[in-house]
Amino acid sequence: MTTRRWHVSNGRGTAARVVFGVTALFALIEAIFILLNLFGANAANGFYMFVRSLAEPLALFFPGLFATGSFPIDVLLNYGLAAVFWLVVGSIIARIIA
Repeated sequence: MTTRRWHVSNGRGTAARVVFGVTALFALIEAIFILLNLFGANAANGFYMFVRSLAEPLALFFPGLFATGSFPIDVLLNYGLAAVFWLVVGSIIARIIA
């Protein structure tokens, strides 16, 4: 006969998952913006403008950090660094909370 134990989550574990989920969403928005730029999306498109309006404030101080002279590489470096930043910060905060 097997005994089943139900896993009960405490509030701190849930808060840690929410924090990491939000910061992972921020990183996903940055990644979508990078992909749209690398594949040459139409800048006048409504979806592109919506993603750009979300990605630019989330990039914080990273845009303009690297200036290589090539726009696709600049976007990849600057916004990619912002995405990695959000994942690292989210992971650190989640570990502190949990």
